[in-house]
Amino acid sequence: MNPASRSFSSQDMTSLKIPHTDPGVHSAIVHRLMFHLYKAHSLQNVVIVCIGTDRSTGDCLGPLVGTSLAKWDSPLFHLYGTLDEPVHAVNLQDTLHKIYQTHHNPYVIGIDACLGQSSSVGCIQVVDGPLKPGAGVNKELPPVGDIHLTGIVNVGGFMEYFVLQNTRLSLVMRMSEIISSSLYSAIREWHTRSTLLAVPE
Repeated sequence: MNPASRSFSSQDMTSLKIPHTDPGVHSAIVHRLMFHLYKAHSLQNVVIVCIGTDRSTGDCLGPLVGTSLAKWDSPLFHLYGTLDEPVHAVNLQDTLHKIYQTHHNPYVIGIDACLGQSSSVGCIQVVDGPLKPGAGVNKELPPVGDIHLTGIVNVGGFMEYFVLQNTRLSLVMRMSEIISSSLYSAIREWHTRSTLLAVPE
């Protein structure tokens, strides 16, 4: 769980913050992800790490995204973190070690829930650089991702554990569906274009 402490301007091409109710949310997230993916090496191993636990309504965003992505059974990315096999504070370090032992030069995308200002609840963020899971609840955990996506699920700043436990599941479900479908669309399109560019004329 990562605190949402930044706001992002429309001029900042490395970051996006958009309400999940915005009519163009899917397109905006896909385009921003494509911007980041094109900076990766062509057909580089894409690894998605969905962080969270199914024992907390607010913190189950990551596992929900992972479970949705797993349904596609896609060879285009490697997935860690689902409702059945969550990645959380206890096993995060071991999971990251396994990733870098298993995948050569992976491009890692981190997914997590976060808390923020009341006006930002329901927003989805795409941010360049790693996320810092556990920072919002004063846990020291390793950073995750070349880029990351977060969903602001509730208000932060006071009794974070209680707030996470009392987050509406309907909001978390809607945000997870948007993140998973947008991420799958972006990776599929990036892979298709990269493959075409790699074919000699």
